Amino acid sequence: MSKRLQVVLDDAELEKIQQIAKARHQTVSEWVRQVLRAAEASYPTVDADRKIQMVREATSHSYPTADVDQMLREIEQGQSWNGAS
Repeated sequence: MSKRLQVVLDDAELEKIQQIAKARHQTVSEWVRQVLRAAEASYPTVDADRKIQMVREATSHSYPTADVDQMLREIEQGQSWNGAS
């Protein structure tokens, strides 16, 4: 089901939007829908506190590591991270 959204703009704002939509060969309505979808897609879906909590959880684990140069040499030689062939 579609719903109507009413937005009040001053004349200069509406004229600018009309020019942009015309340049893109779109109706004002289609241009506004696309802009609103893009804004919605860029809106964070997880709040900042939850993101920090997830990073803290991820960094609390211990993973095997090695010297970067050594790892690159082993990769080039086709060896696994622990030096086994």
